[in-house]
Amino acid sequence: MTKEIRVLLVDDHQIIIDGLQSLLISEVGIRVISNANNGREALELLRVLDVDVVLMDIDMPVMNGLDTAKIVKEKYSNTKVIILSMHSEKAMVKDLIELGVDGYLLKNTSKDELIGAIKKVSEGGRYFSTDVTLSLLEKENTNKLNITNSGIKLTVREIEIIKLIAEGYTNKEIGDQLFISHRTVDTHRTNLMKKIEVNNVAGIISYAIKNGFIN
Repeated sequence: MTKEIRVLLVDDHQIIIDGLQSLLISEVGIRVISNANNGREALELLRVLDVDVVLMDIDMPVMNGLDTAKIVKEKYSNTKVIILSMHSEKAMVKDLIELGVDGYLLKNTSKDELIGAIKKVSEGGRYFSTDVTLSLLEKENTNKLNITNSGIKLTVREIEIIKLIAEGYTNKEIGDQLFISHRTVDTHRTNLMKKIEVNNVAGIISYAIKNGFIN
């Protein structure tokens, strides 16, 4: 008899968990044994449950998917981790691959792809959705360095973010425009302020004007 695949669902949106449970409940050979709303809850459950596959979001309160995946791979080597996210940005995917995640799916995935991914990783394979794979294969133009009028080297992505900050967009709006998470934008913003040596948005706007990024 084929061993049943025990799945733990981790997402801070209950409607996502409910939807995943409804998709998997009728699937022979797969059983959702519990769910959690953040990484810390997931780790507490892993201490007491025998889990084959953790299906987990990235953006969560208390403990995010990136930090959780790292601990799972360090402490529970037999447990597979599939990330289920809205984000396919190259840097984030690469970070998670380096941590050893076994799969990465986007939230627009089909039921068949989701089930196929769970079965493949439970057997020791790895699974990455087509969009995620294409993201990794794209030529990374955003990391090319450009020397500004101030003599500071900035990447194309950093210049994009400076322009959008100077134009008054919030982190969430910038993330939506550039298809990256608002947390990634916040990290870029912090690094930029250190790099161009300013302490606030006014300083960023002044820098953008001096370097011709905005009129």
